[in-house]
Amino acid sequence: MPSFWATHFTHHSSPKFNLTVGFRSSVLEPLYRFVYFIPIAWLGFHPIDIAFVYSATQIWGILIHTEKVGNLGFLEYIFVTPSHHRVHHGSNAKYLDKNMGMFLIIWDKLFGTFQKELPPESYQPIKYGLTTPMEKENAFTIVFYEWINIFKDLKQKNLTFKQKLGYLFGPPGWSHNGSRQTSEQMRQQEELEQSNQ
Repeated sequence: MPSFWATHFTHHSSPKFNLTVGFRSSVLEPLYRFVYFIPIAWLGFHPIDIAFVYSATQIWGILIHTEKVGNLGFLEYIFVTPSHHRVHHGSNAKYLDKNMGMFLIIWDKLFGTFQKELPPESYQPIKYGLTTPMEKENAFTIVFYEWINIFKDLKQKNLTFKQKLGYLFGPPGWSHNGSRQTSEQMRQQEELEQSNQ
């Protein structure tokens, strides 16, 4: 959904992948993150337990931002590892919208969003960052770039109500006139190009 991507965009805007990227989060994330914890509290979990688990997963989430750690053997089947998270940060078509989990990779395997990191000889090396780099990179644009784009999309003339909903709730990259591509469309195009070679 564009609004979630607009916030998470800050984290993915770095063309590098190291521990500092783990700290690169939007200042807007606290405005919605707390919503995830409300149902857990309603189920009866104590706030201190929620805070502990959240802190532990945040620390894990920072540590997996590294190219220095290779395959972790059997742990690759259970946990999100640096290898899995390198895929998540890849802007290569095959890697877009994959490995969304933060701690357990089993969720991505269950929901069909898992992608194993492929060796460079069988697929292109991972390219970190955005599919389309920003023209100006400063603190303001890194935080608000996608929000500004959503606003511009909604201001286009002669959009139907359904098209406006597409810009608000469709997948990132969706456009009413096909001028941009979603991650699925990019994957299909890449597969078509590979089959034509």
